[in-house]
Amino acid sequence: MRELGAAPLVAPEGETPIVVLVRPQLAENIGTTARAMANGGLFHLRLVAPRDTWPHPRAWAAASGADRILDAAQVFDTVDAAIADCHRVLATCPRPRHVVIPVMTARAGAAELRDINARGMRVAVLFGPERAGLEAEDLARADTLIRYPLNPEFSSLNLAQAVMVLAYEWWVAADATPPRQLQTHKTAVATKGSLDNFMGHLISELDACGFLRNAPKREGMVRNLRHWFERGEITEQEVRTLHGVVAELSRGRMRHGRPEAKADRESTAKADPPGA
Repeated sequence: MRELGAAPLVAPEGETPIVVLVRPQLAENIGTTARAMANGGLFHLRLVAPRDTWPHPRAWAAASGADRILDAAQVFDTVDAAIADCHRVLATCPRPRHVVIPVMTARAGAAELRDINARGMRVAVLFGPERAGLEAEDLARADTLIRYPLNPEFSSLNLAQAVMVLAYEWWVAADATPPRQLQTHKTAVATKGSLDNFMGHLISELDACGFLRNAPKREGMVRNLRHWFERGEITEQEVRTLHGVVAELSRGRMRHGRPEAKADRESTAKADPPGA
């Protein structure tokens, strides 16, 4: 069933969570679920009594290259058979149930999955049919429920979305990507010393052109300029560009005279047009 361009997905050694789709109704949803699993680094898919004939080509067409997950998917007649080799079973449950059982968010559930697998135990997560979710008998097989804190006025998710939320939390639970970073390409963030050097250059030229001639306000104006340039993470390349801008403005002033003098000349020219 594998298509050209399938992703080279290989499960890591050891235990990782098993996604169990209970009585899924559409082959396309199985395919998009495999895609969501691949996004979040989940590789093991089990199907319980899928409505459409399995394997079904529409699943592979919807998987966007996550073919290996579908190729390796296992099919079972019952939930009990699908989880027989598991030590723990979690189940997604969008609606309140009258049962005493631990209930976790997706984030807490992902941390629980990490802990279970780290101890060498096998864990499955049950996802219910598209139309109504898991039934009470399905939930009775779980030792923990996962409920997503979504907008209470509209908390409906399709099957692949529900899997994607948990797959994302599973992935980021062990991901080292900084929560915030500045992309600088081939340059780097400027040091405070580099910025101070630029500020000296800028202030010197502002003094020379008369911009800071108001002595009582000069200190505050300089401080505001410093806050402006210190506010962000300016790069070394940007500092070099700013040095060039200030230097070019200075050369322009030297060539054409002080801006005030130019403004005076333009004003005089307007007041006394040629031929007046």
